[in-house]
Amino acid sequence: MSARILVVDDVQANVRLLEVRLKAEYFDVRTARGGEEALRIARSERIDVVLLDIMMPGLSGFDVCKALKSDPKTAPIPIVIVTALDGPQDRVRALECGADDFLTKPVSEVALFARVKSLARLKATTDELQVRANAMESVGIDPSAILTQEMPVGGRVLVVDDLASTIDKAKAALGPKTVMETAATAEEAMTLAASRDFDLIITSRQLPGADGLRLCSDLKSIDRSRFTPILMATEPDDLEALRRALEMGVNDYVLRPINEDELRARARTQIRRKHYADCLRNLVNDAVEMAVKDPLTGLYNRRYLDSHLRSLLERSADNGEPVSLLMFDIDLFKSVNDVHGHASGDAVLVEFAERLKDGVRGINLVARFGGEEFIIVMPGTDLEEATTIADRLRCEVAGKPFSHKSMPDLEMTVSVGVAAFRGDGDSADGLILRADKALYAAKRDGRNRVVAEAA
Repeated sequence: MSARILVVDDVQANVRLLEVRLKAEYFDVRTARGGEEALRIARSERIDVVLLDIMMPGLSGFDVCKALKSDPKTAPIPIVIVTALDGPQDRVRALECGADDFLTKPVSEVALFARVKSLARLKATTDELQVRANAMESVGIDPSAILTQEMPVGGRVLVVDDLASTIDKAKAALGPKTVMETAATAEEAMTLAASRDFDLIITSRQLPGADGLRLCSDLKSIDRSRFTPILMATEPDDLEALRRALEMGVNDYVLRPINEDELRARARTQIRRKHYADCLRNLVNDAVEMAVKDPLTGLYNRRYLDSHLRSLLERSADNGEPVSLLMFDIDLFKSVNDVHGHASGDAVLVEFAERLKDGVRGINLVARFGGEEFIIVMPGTDLEEATTIADRLRCEVAGKPFSHKSMPDLEMTVSVGVAAFRGDGDSADGLILRADKALYAAKRDGRNRVVAEAA
């Protein structure tokens, strides 16, 4: 899908010029002649990048930028200010309003296309994360709220440059609440980036004995700094290198001589974007975990158990390693809910889950099968050993009352069924069914006992 660019300018000639140039590069272009129209389009259509003029009747570009960035629906859209104003104070104001970049008319084609392509890729990545994070809405978490939460103060920044003047300006721009580390060479930078997490890396285009572009490529290739934004300091006439830098994943740039206010604003923008992307990734990870975890006990659920068990049995069939399965049922559990309430019942389930996890090795999978039934999958364990472990766990449950503030101490027991994988021809469903039958026999024969499947 081609990136969709919204061009906003009240001068028709300017709009037409940018539209023709962008369409020649196969972008999908929408246009607006004023701020109100731009806001309407951005809120109703998928827009990947906004090219925004400042001086317009009615809403100025600054006003439009603030409005877009204050709306969770449009805040992720990258904004490039395109204007005849070229003073440092104008760039800083645009960046402080939330703009991602500032291009001065007449706009260089190299700078325009490099910036638009870079920001469009960033938007595509953010959109993909947003789609995945939207799964959290089903459990009452709104991922768009990330955009309106308070921005963390400071951060950890790595500055890569051998010039003392650059280091001093970066220190002044970033302020005392930012933890700043420095590296004079590419080798030092790679060592630091591989050993700790940074919120931003500021690097020079020219480094002693190394190519700054190569360093950026290397930083994007290692896991720890793969998603860390990179801000490159470069010379105004080094446009070809700048184009290549943006295409390889450099997130932003600042031209020498470096203006402290502009560096501060650009650094804050990148750190904010890093924070937003990290929060989205964490939401995605949480969504994945919630899909396979039982929310009450924190154990794996039936969905994960089925998948894990099938894979484990396939490996067992190949290598001949034994696998056993223990199925637990808390005896007379319904009476806990009936007599003491569901809060007490939940407390018993949570404590029982903790006892099972604490009672077996980490290699074993502990899962909640449903209700008061739990399963332990034990690779490398034969039927006899599994039965011994099951009886030890049964005795530990019976020997220590369950205690919680919502109920008096309760003496509980469990019944356990044990089954072992039979190799080729057996299945996960068959293994679970045999353990369930053994569990039924344990409960039928008086509860508080372990029964293994018949050999």
